[in-house]
Amino acid sequence: MRICLHNGQVFSGISNITEPSAVLIEDSRIVEVFSEERFAKKQFGPDVQCIDVKGNYILPGLIDTHIHGFRGHGADKCSTEGILAMSRHLANYGVTAFNPTLYPAPEEEMISNIKKIVAAMGKEEGAHIMGLHLEGPFISPDKLGVQKPETISLPDIDLMNRLWDASEGHIVNMTVAPELSGMRELALDCVNKGIVLQAGHTNASYHHIIEGIQAGILHSTHFFNAMSQMHHRDPGAVGAVLIHPEMSVEIIADGVHVHPDLFKLLQREKTADQIVLVTDALTPTEQKAEHLYANNEEVVFKDGCFHRLSDDVIAGSALTLKKAVLNMTKFGYQLNNAIRFATANPAKIMHYNRKGILAPTYDSDIVVMDKDFHTKLVMISGKITKIKEPLKIE
Repeated sequence: MRICLHNGQVFSGISNITEPSAVLIEDSRIVEVFSEERFAKKQFGPDVQCIDVKGNYILPGLIDTHIHGFRGHGADKCSTEGILAMSRHLANYGVTAFNPTLYPAPEEEMISNIKKIVAAMGKEEGAHIMGLHLEGPFISPDKLGVQKPETISLPDIDLMNRLWDASEGHIVNMTVAPELSGMRELALDCVNKGIVLQAGHTNASYHHIIEGIQAGILHSTHFFNAMSQMHHRDPGAVGAVLIHPEMSVEIIADGVHVHPDLFKLLQREKTADQIVLVTDALTPTEQKAEHLYANNEEVVFKDGCFHRLSDDVIAGSALTLKKAVLNMTKFGYQLNNAIRFATANPAKIMHYNRKGILAPTYDSDIVVMDKDFHTKLVMISGKITKIKEPLKIE
């Protein structure tokens, strides 16, 4: 069975096609993208299911490469069933691929959690689990955020190899502090494994970041947050990332973690292919409950994000990725670029071949959304997984 979504405004992940257009899908691949005028002239047989999306947006499925949890399920209270539930819920919000993100923990617990996530891979009914993001343990004790100091470690290749073996080679990205002693050797080992290294939770000097770039640390975690700030005598991590075009950035666009006006600076210093939207969402995101927990601590939602109840420190985001895309348009970006930041860019930076773009031979992970980004239809690997408001099938 082939499916043709037509009469929509197509955002390819790189650009947008302003005239009404159609996307033809066969099995798990996109076959063709073409104009509505051509659609009207085509003679489709009974093996093609045509769906009129009624002028809504057709875009690649959203990809979240840094997310801890969602709707009460997550990697911080990890179970295989919980990760699979997270996958189902994320699909309803237009996310078709994600990297469950683990906080550092005692080694035995961390290895157990890694194995539980790996056990979920291939069993998803919603968003694909692309692999794991480890937010530590090789991070700075000076920039922990709400992470626990007893769970972090100096670079240790033997420990890294044990984590890698537990993941069966499915660690996709890892947050590290470039200034730590022994980081160069660890970074080179990780790069050889194909792991995307991100500078984050770091108190690095400008020089440390340069050394990190030379060792293959070319991406950054929740840019501007939990990293050494810019000073006129030492640009720090923030300055180094802005100055050096080799560095790409992930960013939390909730308007709380980063002041909206700083996106004007980001727009000037980073090109459209160097920005990745992430949620860094905590487990209680979009959850309604009297008591909310993240990383085994009670949190409260206020002022647009979660705060740790015990001391009011910001604990993390309550953002959804489709909301992040809309926020970027409010912060001065064109919609086609905002969509790119959540589709083509994470796919490229994480080396997800055949994802993030609507073009022939690419995976048929596709979302239909209205102009307010309400999810209308989600397709993953050619199968429709969610229709919140069913569209007429012709």
